[in-house]
Amino acid sequence: MSESNTSAQAAKTVPPDWKKQMLRFQTPSIWRAIWQITNSIGLFALFWFLAYRSLIDSIWLSMMFATFASAMLLRVFIIFHDCGHGSFFKSKMANDVVGFITGMLTLTPYHHWRWEHSVHHATSGNLDKRGMGDIWTLTMKEYLEGSRWLRIKYQIARNPIVIFVIAPVLLFTLYQRFPDRSASPRERKSVYWMNLAILGMAISMCALMGWQSYLVIQLFITAVGSGTGIWMFYVQHQFDDTHWESSEEWDYATAALHGSSFYKLPKILTWATGNIGYHHIHHLSSRIPNYNLVRCHRELSFANEIKPLTFWPSLKSLTLRLWDEDQKKLVGYRELRAKRRALKKESLEAGMAEMRQHKASTSGKI
Repeated sequence: MSESNTSAQAAKTVPPDWKKQMLRFQTPSIWRAIWQITNSIGLFALFWFLAYRSLIDSIWLSMMFATFASAMLLRVFIIFHDCGHGSFFKSKMANDVVGFITGMLTLTPYHHWRWEHSVHHATSGNLDKRGMGDIWTLTMKEYLEGSRWLRIKYQIARNPIVIFVIAPVLLFTLYQRFPDRSASPRERKSVYWMNLAILGMAISMCALMGWQSYLVIQLFITAVGSGTGIWMFYVQHQFDDTHWESSEEWDYATAALHGSSFYKLPKILTWATGNIGYHHIHHLSSRIPNYNLVRCHRELSFANEIKPLTFWPSLKSLTLRLWDEDQKKLVGYRELRAKRRALKKESLEAGMAEMRQHKASTSGKI
């Protein structure tokens, strides 16, 4: 590893009293929670209604309102997300009830998702524990040594059209209708109960507005909302200066603070995405409700040292494909091709050296 990379890794430190510093931001506010539910679900319902009422007159106007509804769906999902962490309300029952309702709106089984997401938080940035609740990421060595079929699957899976268009719709409409094989009975039942709730909601909506109108608007909102949500999740961990380590070197606090981005967006987008761009704070302490994340980042000096990632530079994340264990950074296929050429050159030089050695030993015998 180069000296610059060594220095960069050494700079990734977290103060030993970080838990104590963050404790005061973990207290939920009942009034802020209620207000966020009101403006998020209220605006989501309003834009849904406007999308339906304008559908007959103008498909474009309807899709505009549906796009606004998708933005509100992101805020609804963040409420669902915080309930899963037990941070939105003080009351466990309140978190579970609101979590189930918002899970129905976002087509996501509450207890099953909460279990998978807790695994994500406990293993994020650990190279030896990839696979649940994260974007499929191979190391450069795994890719080079893998089978041709593995490389083809990986190239397809990492294609932006697949990640942000096809996969999100399939994830929220189909994949989440089935529990993971390793899920406990409680998590399995949560999937089945949520499926029934979603079915009941769909039947009711179809009865009110007709199945054609419901499907057109619902699928559009799901596609736009889920695609945007997956992009947010993607860029929160797949960015240029992210942090990954093997289990021996992995540290929770370092992986949380430096392996999660501070995605600094314009204020309206920060509001629409429920402050989840402050992901470095969220991963360090998931007990902080989203409405306290900005204040926590602003008031803690070590959090302010995290370099923000803005929108245009974040697009570079689309070119990052593999984890290079030598450089300790995400790289693209261009670096992969360079690595292949270097390995091929080394192999050729080693072969020629072996031939020369063999020739020298043979001529010596003669």
